Amino acid sequence: MDVGLYLRRIQFPGKPEATLEDLQKLSRQHLFTVPFENLTIHSGGRIHLNLGWVYHKIVIQHRGGFCYENNSLFGWLLSQLGFNITHLAAQVKNNITKYFGPPFGHLITMVNLGGHRWLCDVGFGAYFQSPLSLETESNQTQPNGVYRVKQEGEVLIIERMQDEECKDAGGHSIAANKEDISTVHSWSEWEQLYKFTLTPRSVEEFSEMCVYHQTSPSSLFYCKSLCCLHLPNGVLSYVGRRFTHVVYPSPGCKVEKEKLNGLSDEEIRKLLKERFNIVLHCPLIPKDEQISISVVLRSGL
Repeated sequence: MDVGLYLRRIQFPGKPEATLEDLQKLSRQHLFTVPFENLTIHSGGRIHLNLGWVYHKIVIQHRGGFCYENNSLFGWLLSQLGFNITHLAAQVKNNITKYFGPPFGHLITMVNLGGHRWLCDVGFGAYFQSPLSLETESNQTQPNGVYRVKQEGEVLIIERMQDEECKDAGGHSIAANKEDISTVHSWSEWEQLYKFTLTPRSVEEFSEMCVYHQTSPSSLFYCKSLCCLHLPNGVLSYVGRRFTHVVYPSPGCKVEKEKLNGLSDEEIRKLLKERFNIVLHCPLIPKDEQISISVVLRSGL
């Protein structure tokens, strides 16, 4: 495993230092170059938590991964660069049931810089691009939205201002006035994304849930083939036979720039190569099934 190759993979210029500025740059560059995807599950393979296996997949094969892969490998990179990192376990809020999922459902990384704690997450799809401060409950604005960290006892909850699609009087999508962000924010409500504690975890503790996400009809990753890649002011998303390109002209406001439905197998292959820089060596079976909620997993931290 080579740090230099990893930095070239994420197109990071120069040699990073263990500073907040470089931590933010590393996070953004990772999200701009390494997709959040589960295509291995839907192309005849299995995802493993072996760090060497993940490194080869992401750095050498130029693939992406879901949280256990992206965040564990990114945590390794940060540690090699001199950052003080701790892996944490989170429970993701289910948009359908409105309950939090099981423990170890999501792997995240905390970085301690001079006593200030930062949440790094390069494995959660189309959400925040830069680390979030865990030392404040104030709003934290990023290109694709506004976030905050709420604390309830020992539990911390990540929340995001729900997106609004900005349209003019004729129903056409427009950019919100950046000088009137407070008004944009008033349109929406806060949505809870996930909750966690600061208990340190090892990557091995996520093994059971890694299998669950690859085999359970109650898991998004089993039910849908997906791929997501951040842009400086937008995001590319593929699911099943659908593709969307969304832009964020201002925080809290989104505009759908491009939408494709009913993609053929060949169109998907071309899309993955040209838009996500992914070439699969085994045939992909596109999948977009309804997630089963027959068994509701409601667990407390």
